[in-house]
Amino acid sequence: MPTSTLPPTVAAHLPTGLLIGGAWRPATGGATFPVADPGTGQVLFDVADATAQDGLAALAAADAALPAWRSTAPRERAELLRAVFETLVARTEDFAALITAEGGKPLAESRAEVAYGAEYVRWYSEQAVRINGLTRTAPSGANRQLVLRRPVGPALLITPWNFPIAMITRKVAPALAAGCTVVIKPAGLTPLTTALFAEVVRAELADRGLPTGIINVVPTSSSSSLVEPLLADPRLRKLSFTGSTEVGRVLLRGAAEGVLRTSMELGGNAPFLVFEDADIPAAVTGALAAKMRNAGQTCVAANRFLVHESVAKEFAAGLTEAFDRLVVGHGAAGGTTVGPLIEERAVDRVEQVVAEALDDGARVAIGADRPRRPGWFYAPTVLTNVDPESRVVREEIFGPVAPIVTFADEDEALTMANSTEFGLVAYAYTQDVGRAFRVADRIEAGMLGINRGMVSDASAPFGGVKSSGLGREGGEAGLEEYLESVYVAI
Repeated sequence: MPTSTLPPTVAAHLPTGLLIGGAWRPATGGATFPVADPGTGQVLFDVADATAQDGLAALAAADAALPAWRSTAPRERAELLRAVFETLVARTEDFAALITAEGGKPLAESRAEVAYGAEYVRWYSEQAVRINGLTRTAPSGANRQLVLRRPVGPALLITPWNFPIAMITRKVAPALAAGCTVVIKPAGLTPLTTALFAEVVRAELADRGLPTGIINVVPTSSSSSLVEPLLADPRLRKLSFTGSTEVGRVLLRGAAEGVLRTSMELGGNAPFLVFEDADIPAAVTGALAAKMRNAGQTCVAANRFLVHESVAKEFAAGLTEAFDRLVVGHGAAGGTTVGPLIEERAVDRVEQVVAEALDDGARVAIGADRPRRPGWFYAPTVLTNVDPESRVVREEIFGPVAPIVTFADEDEALTMANSTEFGLVAYAYTQDVGRAFRVADRIEAGMLGINRGMVSDASAPFGGVKSSGLGREGGEAGLEEYLESVYVAI
């Protein structure tokens, strides 16, 4: 199988089975499914295809390992995570090559993702020893109040394909820091990076004489058949999911029966607001960062560019020029700045929403075509004169397309920005401090970038409002998602 873009040490030793109870093994029945390079369409590896039986075996392993892990000293948990962080940093090139091979993003972006993902491990290695309780005298003076914090229990972590190391570290690291054990269901499109990360953790646990059943991995081609029995099992106490709102709603219904703790990071439709007093060159730079990471395939990608009518022409010209300098190609090729979309149907969908926008009167400033080359590519595209009711504005694009819509004043801009069921992130460019705070007060989003196109940070809470999710990942809040409080009256 073609693995030429991977270092030989990675290709030769990459686990492609299921990790259950500390051992890599084939799926029950021996079934596999292929993982392809989206830059070529060629299969990289065949990966074990977990069944419902395998998922329950993984949960049994996590449940069995829980007593020992939750009683492990916080310092020991912290040192384990610190060692995993150091390994991630030391093996940056291995992980980056694997992310590029199965996910398609340019190597520079993959390296940045490894650094970003590793920061979650470092942050929670430091937080593992800072799980605080409470002791005080009751207001009545009749007794003392003691509040203890303890791990919620075995957690099911379901991750998306677009950030295969960052999405897993920001779930696994706080779970392990809190004393929880985990079953990971990685995305079927990019399970290889998860496997390599899990092997790093497994090896570190084994070296320290800790139960290796703390971390379990069950990739599958049929998510519902694996996940549904797990949600129905009383041993599972926590569900963390990153993905579409549609799937999130299904999972929430499944989690309700067992009254599971849930964290949901769901879809977005991020507005990028450019006010009349904005620094336009800075806004163009920020727009490029907010839109084009992973070819626009991120939940925090700017989806709608809402620009004041007085600067719309200047902004569109600057963004078009910036897009024209982008280099589309295989992520492993030198000089590539925009890689492929993840699969062919993703290209089909982007092509369709752009065509509908053109039918609605939009004009093409650049792009709007499908390059003739192997793999699944779509050209970086800027659209002007876009109808606010077009599908390209109303729905999450998940591709390299920037639709520009104009507004007349601040109230109209915020009304447009909030006119969606989603509320994950928003961006705003203005040099008016008062306006920045007014936007922060009124925007219906869980995160806001002012004069910057990137908001994510391991030490800050990541998550949305409305149909964009529940709970937070990152920062102190991310650890809280894996802890429960026990009140003792003395």
